[in-house]
Amino acid sequence: MNDHVAGLSLDALRQDLAAAFRLTARFGWHESVGNHFSVAVSDDGRHFLMNPKWRHFAAIRASDLLLLDADDPAVMEGPDAPDASAWTIHGALHRARPDVRVILHAHPPHATALSTLKSPDLPPIDMNTARFFGDLAIDPDCGGIADDAGEGARIAAALGQCSVLLMANHGVTCTGATVAQAFEQLYFFEKAAQTVLLALASGQPLAVMSDDVGALTAQGWKAYAGMADAHFAHLKSVLDREEPDYRD
Repeated sequence: MNDHVAGLSLDALRQDLAAAFRLTARFGWHESVGNHFSVAVSDDGRHFLMNPKWRHFAAIRASDLLLLDADDPAVMEGPDAPDASAWTIHGALHRARPDVRVILHAHPPHATALSTLKSPDLPPIDMNTARFFGDLAIDPDCGGIADDAGEGARIAAALGQCSVLLMANHGVTCTGATVAQAFEQLYFFEKAAQTVLLALASGQPLAVMSDDVGALTAQGWKAYAGMADAHFAHLKSVLDREEPDYRD
């Protein structure tokens, strides 16, 4: 197992993922003691860190994170084993997409509300919505709580080669090469979903960009890739002042 994925030590990966949990709670995107985040620590993606079962996001520390093997179902018998849906979704995705290093599954209010629409599209109507043009997979089928292998495989197939999966009647899963990148996708997707819902609530027709402009705008975002690192570094600096125990 390679403990230095993307140039970060295992301890650094633990701290970044713990920070993502704390920040998600601060933004109000968590749900009770459910939802789950993971980060791969091996080249093949099959060894990954994940939050223990039913630990509140606001209290998670780096040392709390479990080191799991996607090929070893016996991990579900261990202390603080993740809940079945966490194991199903993340195990399947890490096996199917070793290039995806970080997987953040959550039920933020606007993204989840968008997922409940009969047509849960994210039309390119501003810069943030256009960010996801061509990079958003929408799973139109809800199989209930994803707690069996078949549902996990179906979800992994639904993501395809996109970085974000909007799950019908469920929530959203955002991925990235680093915790900062995945968190930035979650941040902007929630903002984009809020914008779409507000625009729809006006009852007025949407001014949707053409496909060409949507694609051009999405491509233009690539020049701003460094925003994710700068944003996440700032947010961690706030935690360092106010909740430094996340690093423990």
